[in-house]
Amino acid sequence: MAEILTTLSRRSFLLSAGAAGLVASSGLATPFYARGYGRPEFIHGVQSGDVDTRSGMVWTRVDRPSRVSLEYSTTESFSNPVRLADLTATPQTDCAVKCSLDDLLPDQDIFYRFTATDLYDVNRVSEPVIGRFRTAPLRKRSIRFVWSGDTAGQGWGIDDVGMKTYSTMRLHEPDFFIHSGDTIYADNPIPDEIPLRDGGIWKNRVVTHEKRDVARTLEEYRGQWKYNLLDSHVRDLNAVCPTFYQWDDHEVLNNWSASTDLRDDPRYQEKDVAVYAARASRAFNEMTPIRNVPTQPGRIFRKIAYGPLLDVFFVDLRSYRGPNQGEGDGGLFGWRQADWLKRELAASRAVWKVIACDMPIGLVVWDDYANRRGSDAIANGDNGPPTGRETEFADLLRFIRDNAIDNLVWLTADVHYTAAHHYDPSRAAFKDFLPFWEFVSGPLHSGTYGPKELDVTFGPDVRFIKASGGGADSNLPPSAGLQFFGIVDINGQTKQMTVRLMDRQDQELWRVTLDPAAVA
Repeated sequence: MAEILTTLSRRSFLLSAGAAGLVASSGLATPFYARGYGRPEFIHGVQSGDVDTRSGMVWTRVDRPSRVSLEYSTTESFSNPVRLADLTATPQTDCAVKCSLDDLLPDQDIFYRFTATDLYDVNRVSEPVIGRFRTAPLRKRSIRFVWSGDTAGQGWGIDDVGMKTYSTMRLHEPDFFIHSGDTIYADNPIPDEIPLRDGGIWKNRVVTHEKRDVARTLEEYRGQWKYNLLDSHVRDLNAVCPTFYQWDDHEVLNNWSASTDLRDDPRYQEKDVAVYAARASRAFNEMTPIRNVPTQPGRIFRKIAYGPLLDVFFVDLRSYRGPNQGEGDGGLFGWRQADWLKRELAASRAVWKVIACDMPIGLVVWDDYANRRGSDAIANGDNGPPTGRETEFADLLRFIRDNAIDNLVWLTADVHYTAAHHYDPSRAAFKDFLPFWEFVSGPLHSGTYGPKELDVTFGPDVRFIKASGGGADSNLPPSAGLQFFGIVDINGQTKQMTVRLMDRQDQELWRVTLDPAAVA
């Protein structure tokens, strides 16, 4: 943590948080601030993501408008590197740049390096910033990845320890990390201090001006991402492990849907939630190494083929949903995403199919907790045959059964505790599906909650749970230890999948080994 405080000098902070804003608000030309400082800096490190057998996305952000060179090599010494066309970092993207490295060899270590030259002074050249990742295999080698969700929520920001769960995950040397949503908390300001119930004080040692209030402008949404990247644990994991991102609600604001009513919320001057969703979506795509879909800008649902043993399907239950408090089924997937998911699942030849889902299946998540009204997730609390949003999910489960799609596992987050749920039609009100597992993890660095009630429509059985206990024990700080992530290992020889639920202290809480129904 001392590294964070040392690195975040006043000069770096001003450049990081306000460079684009200074230009926009002053009306002066960019050289006004670029010439007043030393060499360009990569304050927020590097990221990689959406890595498959032949390519991977890489990202960085520089503290001023710059020409950014990018080269990569299969050796750490960068002997005989491949040099790509320069990128231009401008205030239009808050000086963030990203690029796809293509035509790579499978199962190959890739080292990449960015260097920035001040756009207005070629004599000012940065120190390089370096990252690495490994491409997905074509052979049936063992795979390890981690997943979790929920970063910097409920006001728990960067304290003296920092976001330690990220470093704990890094110890396991995963091939990649799935961030299952609530990647930022745009609606949760970070104060300087929070009184604790035991009489102590939680001190957020790093607070930026964008985090002192809810995000409303594009610059403020970008600032949510930059805040998380000031943590050394986060940056250290990013430098060596690809992150595959999806989003949920807090990237915009809590439980947002088309029915979100902001008329009585004085924090938001603009009352159309779609305006904030558009700004949040732009910031999400600018500040992460997610792969762009040229025909559908901002699209998050996608498949990453990670070799013959694994396909990962990322769904987006937020962007296409109907109103949380509306009439009818409400929908979560939307017809275009639902058709895509069915088509891709049916076409998959990977041994294991993992659906990375930003919300759990059988847990009841109310939009209005006080009155138990409106479902924010799939389950609606009726404990009977599928109704509302459950009908869309029932249709998907029936399709999976009818097309004999086996070895399918769901990974979710959102509820700020960890659990293992097994679903079986013998226990369910709805019978037309194959048994399956759902594993829940999180938070990475947020308040603790749970447990939530289970809806029996799809026959869930709790095989393991660890939560805060609810009531007075809710929203405990990360220092209480109830921060969780999961590890998935796929054995290259036996094809078995082992899932472990872990805590921030790297203690294994529970595990299960699953045999594939059919070994290719």
